[in-house]
Amino acid sequence: MPGIDECLLEAMALPGARGAALVDWSSGLALGTVGESPVGDHETTAAETAELARAAAEYETFAATSDPAARPAPGAAGGGPGGAAGAAAAGVGGPPVEDLIVTTRTGYHVLRFVATSFDSSVFLHLWLDRAEGNLALARMRLRDLAEGLVLR
Repeated sequence: MPGIDECLLEAMALPGARGAALVDWSSGLALGTVGESPVGDHETTAAETAELARAAAEYETFAATSDPAARPAPGAAGGGPGGAAGAAAAGVGGPPVEDLIVTTRTGYHVLRFVATSFDSSVFLHLWLDRAEGNLALARMRLRDLAEGLVLR
């Protein structure tokens, strides 16, 4: 079972990988980084990707349940940001979102949420070169890395 550094190095072995990080989306801090950053600063990249991850993880639109009747009404206990989806992200069934993909003209940003025994508020961020990267392979490999990651 790989730790953070080993996990990130394995992610960088993917074709077209330019940079990788493990980020805590609740604080926006990078827990580990390797390779390049799209903006030249890993901490800025971590904070910016954390905003995107937080939006996806906290809003009901992306909640794990597909049954609208099973969701609490807005404003009710468990509804709205940090509600049902927040509870799922807190370890009840794992993160509500598996991954996010942002496509730019020159690359792909793949954010893979990591289920943890504590609050599941971390994700792997992989930045791939669009011409050299294989998005399908990256998604499958990040899934495997996230499942095997040991946070110490």
